[in-house]
Amino acid sequence: MARWLDDPAAAPHGGEPLAGLCARVGGWLDSLPPDAGRVLAVVEPAVVRAALVAALGLAPATFWRLDAEPLTLTGLTGRSGRWNLRCGTRLTPSSAADGR
Repeated sequence: MARWLDDPAAAPHGGEPLAGLCARVGGWLDSLPPDAGRVLAVVEPAVVRAALVAALGLAPATFWRLDAEPLTLTGLTGRSGRWNLRCGTRLTPSSAADGR
């Protein structure tokens, strides 16, 4: 467990290392066409953290320092190569109806 938490290249029990998850999610972000418009991805917090690592060009070791709470909206605006972060907005019935 300690190795997995300390080394982004470590794969627990044959699973995917964090560096691999970040690269895979980053590849998906890079594959979005420039004219895709708004894209909504409903994912678990680990995928949100991986997307942030990839989009912002952070070191994979920062994965564990990012908090992504369940039932929040984390926005990335821009496009591949130039992402901007809109930090987690709590989802409420009124914000969901307003598109925020």
